[in-house]
Amino acid sequence: MKAVVQRVKRTALSVDGDLISEIDSGLAVFLGIKVGDSESQTDAMAKKIANLRIFEDENGKMNLSVKDVGGQVLLISQFTLLGDCSHGNRPSFTDAERPERAERLYELTAEKLRGWGITVKTGVFGADMKIEQFNDGPVTIILEM
Repeated sequence: MKAVVQRVKRTALSVDGDLISEIDSGLAVFLGIKVGDSESQTDAMAKKIANLRIFEDENGKMNLSVKDVGGQVLLISQFTLLGDCSHGNRPSFTDAERPERAERLYELTAEKLRGWGITVKTGVFGADMKIEQFNDGPVTIILEM
C-alpha cells in the first residue's frame, strides 16, 4: 500500500465535469493498493495519516496532525502509484491490485480514517477524475505500508 499525502488549502475532484468532492484545509491523499495488501495495512495507513504531524503549531513547527487542526481528508484512489518504470519507459502496473479487491481496501481505509474522527471525502473509484489542488507549503509525504 502506497500513499502520497499532500497538505492542501483546497482540493476539488470532478468526474465528467461534475463536482464530486471538495475539501478546504486538510490532506489530499492519493492511495495505491498493491497485490497482497491486507486489511491490517488499512489500519496502519489510516493511523499514520490521521496522526501525521505535518501542520504548523503556534510556533511555526510542524507539530500538529490533520485531527489536531480539524482538517479534512480527500482520499483518492490511484493505481498508477504502483507503476514500475525500472524496465523501459512504459510503466508496468502488475503490482497494482485487481480493481474489485483494491476498491474494498480503499473504502476500508476511508472508514478507518473516519474512525479517527476525521471528515473523509472520496473520489469515484476507477473513474477518470480531474483534480484541482492548492497545495500548502508545499508539503508532500510518501507513505508505504
